[in-house]
Amino acid sequence: MSGIISYDVYRENIGMITLNRPEAANALNRPLLTSLKKQLDELNEDSSLRCLLLTGEGIKAFSAGADLKEREKMSDEEVTEFVQQISDVVSTIENMKVPTIAVMNGIAYGGGLELALGCDLRIAAEDIKVGLPETSLGIIPGAGGTQRLTRLIGIGHTKKLIFSAKPIFSPEAHALGIIEEITERHHLFTNALHLAETIAYNAPIAIQQAKLAINEGMHMSIHEGLKVEQKCYQQTIPTKDRLEGLRAFKERRTPIYKGK
Repeated sequence: MSGIISYDVYRENIGMITLNRPEAANALNRPLLTSLKKQLDELNEDSSLRCLLLTGEGIKAFSAGADLKEREKMSDEEVTEFVQQISDVVSTIENMKVPTIAVMNGIAYGGGLELALGCDLRIAAEDIKVGLPETSLGIIPGAGGTQRLTRLIGIGHTKKLIFSAKPIFSPEAHALGIIEEITERHHLFTNALHLAETIAYNAPIAIQQAKLAINEGMHMSIHEGLKVEQKCYQQTIPTKDRLEGLRAFKERRTPIYKGK
């Protein structure tokens, strides 16, 4: 594996980005973030992609967060720009057309956890730790942690994690709803790929519209959200995939979706 990130394709339509700084616990520095943003933008234009996995190289870390060795050399203005760079990458992940899955192979602290929170789903090894330790460093989560985590698990649990700055093991994170699935470490990639395959099996346009309806609707009133849902539903009506789904059901066979 070469490069600060790597990209691999599985089953023709499932992609996986790997953060490749294991010597630094896959910490986020400016070159990595720049490469990651470029890769994400390219993949968002790839019509063959149906699901995207994001993981870290090695067994130690998904990502330990911002590279503090790099940050200590920055001016106040540079720190602000750097945190905004992390935030922009997380938002790019969140707004990908296809579903994204964080495959959490090791610790996910600070910006590393925020990176995972930008994904649609999170699957983790049963022995990892996650946390937002920023207040112990005199700062707060600045790449969406205060907002995305609150929407995911509620105000009280979010405040406890951020105020205490203490990490928790994945079983507790799973119980809180931070992580959707935990698994034995040696089954992590297999189970993540199986989940991605299950998603990729379904009609791509329908998946994309469902993601859009959920993400946009959660920030609205139920009345406004229902309008968004109806608008997204209408996008599936003229598709060939919808007709293929009906034919396959009638003929008692597996549908073959083309994303059209």
